[in-house]
Amino acid sequence: MTPAELSLALRAALVRAVDDGAVDLDLTALPAELHVERPRQREHGDWATNIAMQLAKKAGVAPRLIAEAVAVRLRETPGVASVDVAGPGFLNITLDTAAAGELVRSIVEAGPAYGRTQELAGERVNLEFVSANPTGPIHIGGVRWAAVGDSLARVLQAAGAEVTREYYFNDHGAQIDRFARSLLARARGEEAPEDGYGGAYIEEIAGAVVAGELAEGRPDPRTLPEAEAQEAFRAGGVDRMFSEIKASLHEFGVDFDVYFHEDALHESGAVERAVTRLRDLGHIFEADGATWLRTTDFGDDKDRVIIKSDGEAAYIAGDLAYYLDKRERGFDRVIIMLGADHHGYIGRMMAMCAAFGDVPGVNLEILIGQLVNLLKDGKPLRMSKRAGTVVTLEDLVELVGVDAARYSLARSSADSSLDIDLDLLTRATNENPVFYVQYAHARTANVARNAADAGVRREDGFDPSLLDHESEAVLLGALSDYPRVIAQAARLREPHRVARYLETLAGSYHKWYDQKRRVLPVGDEVVTDAHRTRLWLNDATRQVLANGLGLLGVGAPDRM
Repeated sequence: MTPAELSLALRAALVRAVDDGAVDLDLTALPAELHVERPRQREHGDWATNIAMQLAKKAGVAPRLIAEAVAVRLRETPGVASVDVAGPGFLNITLDTAAAGELVRSIVEAGPAYGRTQELAGERVNLEFVSANPTGPIHIGGVRWAAVGDSLARVLQAAGAEVTREYYFNDHGAQIDRFARSLLARARGEEAPEDGYGGAYIEEIAGAVVAGELAEGRPDPRTLPEAEAQEAFRAGGVDRMFSEIKASLHEFGVDFDVYFHEDALHESGAVERAVTRLRDLGHIFEADGATWLRTTDFGDDKDRVIIKSDGEAAYIAGDLAYYLDKRERGFDRVIIMLGADHHGYIGRMMAMCAAFGDVPGVNLEILIGQLVNLLKDGKPLRMSKRAGTVVTLEDLVELVGVDAARYSLARSSADSSLDIDLDLLTRATNENPVFYVQYAHARTANVARNAADAGVRREDGFDPSLLDHESEAVLLGALSDYPRVIAQAARLREPHRVARYLETLAGSYHKWYDQKRRVLPVGDEVVTDAHRTRLWLNDATRQVLANGLGLLGVGAPDRM
């Protein structure tokens, strides 16, 4: 029996209690899904629910009365061994062995679909992450967002949402001008401007721009008048840098559906349209020769200038236009992932959302990621071979590989600082979390191969009542928890929950394996349904490990 099936049985028991007159309850008050969860203590049963306490206030009766009425009827459900009422009205449910074991068949038959839900079906989500300026390689903070953002997109999709991954391409503004001047200086053999960019990559790209211009039969950009030279290095440099960024992300397993150019907001008139919309809504005023948005009406600490007194658009003007553009493209939810230095940005963005008539925290969500510290030989690693001042995506992948990099960055809550021990991630030991989980998957694959060689085949028999060992109950419990973990990770925007779950599942599998619940016959032993049923359990574990690793963008190797 799966958690979903038990939830339906629980609902049926409630309906019968009402129909029998044991409980006076408005059935329209029932939530869409009656949640069951694993109790913290194994002796409390396989599943628990507090639904009686949730309904008691509306029913105007003691929760224990509802719980006892439901328990009587739930005990009649095939596959339910016992139902106990605990405390003020908790229901502790124990399944019989065969009913619990049937989960294995459900997982194997569902395959990659196991764990996926329709909880967010119908929601169109625009998820913007990374969005590093095209002025240098992606540094470690951006790499964290690449791993977390892509994993979150996969988790949201597993919960039924339609997700568009979007990269905001900052090709407008002062940082691009500094980048162009830095390239031009290096191309001429000069030092970069004091406020410019350094590192070996600047020299590489500057050389590539010169070579590209000459190959196209155009003049050497170094010899052009200053304004023309800067424009040549701006256009050529940004194009080459962004191509490198996209290639690096692709190698990291991260691709975007939309690359949105900041310049397009200013060239298309989107800023003017956004200002007009807000003016029509009554939130714009003029003062000191500038155009302002009255964000203090929506909780901001001060009103914001949109168009400066010199006629230039302020930075927030682009934000207004970009948010409105996303909503006009039909997205119900706009999720933006920003670095730790953008925390002060939240108030004005939420005020902007409210000014457009939307709901902050619903139509617009902002996730803030904290810093990442890399440790090697016990010391902080801060320098890049190519970027000079920061560790880049390429540096991290070179040191530990894509799988270890992605897993380690995604396994902790993004709103907390993260220390990564690079030496640990290269070890083939249980202390290395990605190895621990991947090894569990490889072990299940090895068991399946050996079973095939020994003539143990799933299709020849399955008796879930034979999964009667304590280690099997624990493993079944872990497997049954996977859909709940996915739904919670999607709802809370916390893909790290998937990684931590996989580590628990891997631990349960290793303990089961170590209990010598053999899939393979020993010596002259005849193959029995016990062997075949344990193979079902082994293969169900393999499937869930693969599904979970896939949500993190991490490989599920068959051999290690």
